[in-house]
Amino acid sequence: MKPYKIPESVLVVIHTADLQVLLIERAGNPGFWQSVTGSLDAPDEPLLATATRELFEETGIVADGETIALRDWRLSNVYEIYPIWRHRYAPGVTQNTEHVFSVEVPPGTPVTLSPREHTQYVWLPYLEAADQCFSSSNAEAILQLPRRAGISA
Repeated sequence: MKPYKIPESVLVVIHTADLQVLLIERAGNPGFWQSVTGSLDAPDEPLLATATRELFEETGIVADGETIALRDWRLSNVYEIYPIWRHRYAPGVTQNTEHVFSVEVPPGTPVTLSPREHTQYVWLPYLEAADQCFSSSNAEAILQLPRRAGISA
Protein backbone atom coordinates (compact mmCIF):
# COMPACT_ATOMS: atom_id res chain seq x y z
CA MET A 1 0.00 0.00 0.00
CA LYS A 2 1.24 3.46 -0.92
CA PRO A 3 1.98 5.63 2.14
CA TYR A 4 -0.33 8.53 2.87
CA LYS A 5 0.66 11.99 1.69
CA ILE A 6 1.91 14.42 4.32
CA PRO A 7 -0.56 17.33 4.61
CA GLU A 8 2.21 19.90 4.24
CA SER A 9 3.29 21.15 0.84
CA VAL A 10 5.03 23.83 -1.19
CA LEU A 11 3.76 26.11 -3.92
CA VAL A 12 6.41 27.45 -6.31
CA VAL A 13 5.44 30.34 -8.59
CA ILE A 14 7.80 30.38 -11.59
CA HIS A 15 8.17 33.70 -13.39
CA THR A 16 10.38 35.82 -15.61
CA ALA A 17 11.60 39.35 -14.81
CA ASP A 18 8.73 40.79 -16.89
CA LEU A 19 6.17 38.83 -14.84
CA GLN A 20 5.36 36.07 -17.30
CA VAL A 21 4.19 33.15 -15.14
CA LEU A 22 4.50 29.46 -15.96
CA LEU A 23 1.33 27.44 -15.45
CA ILE A 24 1.07 23.67 -15.87
CA GLU A 25 -2.07 21.63 -16.48
CA ARG A 26 -2.72 18.65 -14.23
CA ALA A 27 -2.82 15.26 -15.92
CA GLY A 28 -6.22 13.67 -15.37
CA ASN A 29 -7.81 17.04 -14.61
CA PRO A 30 -8.11 19.02 -17.86
CA GLY A 31 -8.51 22.72 -17.17
CA PHE A 32 -6.81 22.53 -13.74
CA TRP A 33 -3.94 24.98 -14.24
CA GLN A 34 -1.48 25.62 -11.45
CA SER A 35 2.04 26.51 -10.44
CA VAL A 36 4.38 23.80 -9.15
CA THR A 37 3.04 22.12 -6.01
CA GLY A 38 4.07 19.13 -3.99
CA SER A 39 4.03 17.55 -0.59
CA LEU A 40 6.95 16.86 1.69
CA ASP A 41 8.42 13.38 1.17
CA ALA A 42 9.16 13.04 4.89
CA PRO A 43 8.01 15.05 7.93
CA ASP A 44 11.56 16.35 8.45
CA GLU A 45 12.26 17.27 4.79
CA PRO A 46 13.30 20.97 4.73
CA LEU A 47 10.84 23.17 2.84
CA LEU A 48 13.56 24.51 0.54
CA ALA A 49 14.55 20.94 -0.34
CA THR A 50 10.91 20.12 -1.11
CA ALA A 51 10.56 23.21 -3.32
CA THR A 52 13.82 22.45 -5.14
CA ARG A 53 12.82 18.80 -5.69
CA GLU A 54 9.30 19.58 -6.87
CA LEU A 55 10.52 22.33 -9.21
CA PHE A 56 12.86 19.87 -10.90
CA GLU A 57 10.45 16.90 -10.92
CA GLU A 58 7.58 18.87 -12.44
CA THR A 59 9.41 21.22 -14.85
CA GLY A 60 13.00 20.04 -15.22
CA ILE A 61 14.16 23.45 -13.93
CA VAL A 62 17.17 23.24 -11.61
CA ALA A 63 17.38 25.79 -8.81
CA ASP A 64 21.13 26.03 -8.36
CA GLY A 65 20.93 28.79 -5.75
CA GLU A 66 22.91 31.20 -7.92
CA THR A 67 21.53 31.84 -11.41
CA ILE A 68 18.18 30.31 -10.46
CA ALA A 69 17.38 30.76 -6.79
CA LEU A 70 14.19 29.95 -4.92
CA ARG A 71 12.75 32.73 -2.78
CA ASP A 72 10.98 31.67 0.42
CA TRP A 73 8.10 34.07 1.00
CA ARG A 74 7.73 32.85 4.58
CA LEU A 75 4.01 32.68 3.87
CA SER A 76 1.83 29.71 4.70
CA ASN A 77 -1.73 29.02 3.65
CA VAL A 78 -4.00 26.47 5.31
CA TYR A 79 -6.78 25.20 3.09
CA GLU A 80 -9.31 22.41 2.76
CA ILE A 81 -8.03 19.52 0.67
CA TYR A 82 -10.27 19.07 -2.37
CA PRO A 83 -12.53 16.02 -1.79
CA ILE A 84 -11.27 14.35 -5.00
CA TRP A 85 -7.76 14.16 -3.47
CA ARG A 86 -8.55 13.35 0.19
CA HIS A 87 -8.06 9.60 -0.38
CA ARG A 88 -4.32 10.31 -0.69
CA TYR A 89 -4.17 11.41 2.96
CA ALA A 90 -4.69 9.56 6.24
CA PRO A 91 -8.31 9.12 7.28
CA GLY A 92 -9.69 12.29 8.86
CA VAL A 93 -7.11 14.62 7.30
CA THR A 94 -8.99 17.44 5.58
CA GLN A 95 -6.55 20.37 5.67
CA ASN A 96 -3.15 21.05 4.14
CA THR A 97 -0.54 23.67 5.01
CA GLU A 98 1.07 25.16 1.91
CA HIS A 99 4.35 27.14 2.01
CA VAL A 100 4.87 29.67 -0.80
CA PHE A 101 8.06 30.12 -2.83
CA SER A 102 8.86 31.85 -6.09
CA VAL A 103 11.67 31.56 -8.59
CA GLU A 104 12.66 33.94 -11.37
CA VAL A 105 13.97 32.25 -14.50
CA PRO A 106 15.38 33.72 -17.72
CA PRO A 107 12.99 33.98 -20.69
CA GLY A 108 13.19 30.86 -22.83
CA THR A 109 14.09 28.57 -19.93
CA PRO A 110 13.35 25.02 -21.16
CA VAL A 111 10.44 23.26 -19.46
CA THR A 112 10.27 19.46 -19.32
CA LEU A 113 7.01 18.27 -17.81
CA SER A 114 6.53 15.08 -15.84
CA PRO A 115 3.93 13.38 -18.09
CA ARG A 116 2.38 11.44 -15.21
CA GLU A 117 1.63 14.75 -13.45
CA HIS A 118 1.10 17.38 -16.17
CA THR A 119 0.06 17.46 -19.82
CA GLN A 120 0.97 20.94 -21.03
CA TYR A 121 2.33 24.30 -19.96
CA VAL A 122 1.85 27.94 -20.86
CA TRP A 123 3.56 31.24 -20.04
CA LEU A 124 1.06 34.01 -19.29
CA PRO A 125 1.21 37.60 -18.00
CA TYR A 126 0.75 37.37 -14.25
CA LEU A 127 -2.82 38.75 -14.16
CA GLU A 128 -3.96 36.25 -16.80
CA ALA A 129 -2.12 33.46 -14.99
CA ALA A 130 -3.92 34.28 -11.74
CA ASP A 131 -7.26 34.10 -13.57
CA GLN A 132 -6.43 30.63 -14.95
CA CYS A 133 -5.54 28.98 -11.62
CA PHE A 134 -8.08 26.61 -10.12
CA SER A 135 -6.58 27.12 -6.66
CA SER A 136 -7.44 30.38 -4.91
CA SER A 137 -4.20 30.33 -2.86
CA ASN A 138 -2.19 29.86 -6.07
CA ALA A 139 -4.03 32.76 -7.74
CA GLU A 140 -3.45 34.98 -4.70
CA ALA A 141 0.28 34.16 -4.68
CA ILE A 142 0.54 35.12 -8.35
CA LEU A 143 -1.24 38.42 -7.65
CA GLN A 144 1.33 39.14 -4.89
CA LEU A 145 4.21 38.42 -7.25
CA PRO A 146 5.14 42.02 -8.20
CA ARG A 147 5.43 43.05 -4.56
CA ARG A 148 7.07 39.84 -3.34
CA ALA A 149 9.60 39.68 -6.16
CA GLY A 150 10.30 43.41 -6.06
CA ILE A 151 9.30 43.87 -9.70
CA SER A 152 7.24 46.71 -11.14
CA ALA A 153 4.01 45.50 -12.73
